[in-house]
Amino acid sequence: MSNFIVAAFYKFADLPDFEIMQKTLLSLCQKHDLRGTILLAKEGINGTISGTRSGMDALAAFFKEEPRFVDMEYKESQAETIPFYRLKVRLKKEIVTIGVPTVNPNKEVGTYVKPEDWNRLISDPDVIVLDTRNNYEVGIGTFKKAVNPETETFREFPNYVEKNLGDYKDKKIAMFCTGGIRCEKASSYMLQEGFKEVYHLQGGILKYLETVKSEESLWEGECFVFDNRVAVTENVKEGSFDQCHACRYPVSAQDMESVHYQKGISCPRCFDKLPEKTRLRAIERQRQVEIAAKHNKPHIGRVAHFSGEQH
Repeated sequence: MSNFIVAAFYKFADLPDFEIMQKTLLSLCQKHDLRGTILLAKEGINGTISGTRSGMDALAAFFKEEPRFVDMEYKESQAETIPFYRLKVRLKKEIVTIGVPTVNPNKEVGTYVKPEDWNRLISDPDVIVLDTRNNYEVGIGTFKKAVNPETETFREFPNYVEKNLGDYKDKKIAMFCTGGIRCEKASSYMLQEGFKEVYHLQGGILKYLETVKSEESLWEGECFVFDNRVAVTENVKEGSFDQCHACRYPVSAQDMESVHYQKGISCPRCFDKLPEKTRLRAIERQRQVEIAAKHNKPHIGRVAHFSGEQH
């Protein structure tokens, strides 16, 4: 039986008091020893938090008591070990950054598609299936026939749409992401730009993997997640990928066979791109990890991210 619960959640809502809410959430999470990251902005909340069943129940109860979080997108999965080392409750300009100030999911978003209806939609040959995630996420798994925008960050998504989809504003667009939040922003943006029919997978890939039977699934590969599990598979079980602690990108078994892979220090993707300061920090971190392992203790140090973003 798994020891920890992992909850991924978000809600676009008008939160002018988000700075006050930060203090409340921080206190609640500290009281129940919850770890992970919560982002708060005037436009809403976005987070992934882990802890014991009783601790997560306390957090869920807080959300249920807040009227502005009614119908919050909230998903739980399980983990053998706690997938976060620390707790962060941060104030942001956007809870997921697209960089277009006029985009407002609180006013307009695309049409939600339930996981059980998703296969029918994306099997239509006239539908453009669009993966709104970043290139490294798409690289370890995606839906059949999905288009990869090959973006490095979500900020690049509007530019991709402008350059590649301008002639398809009358086509049906079906988009998806990890938990659903990026599609809220992406669909709002596309509707603003004049696209007529924009659909998105409700609850994202995580809800699809939890809901749709493996024999009926059109998902191929694993799904990257922003915690120490790295990736998950059907039924949201932990996958096979590790993570490069220098650049934070997923590392496959094949990557680990590369001469450019040094555990905890570099991988084939970043070995020749890392700034020297980042490399030295990675080397020191790995040394500390090995020392902690010898003493049978967890290591909770960190290396500055070279790339990546919260889902």
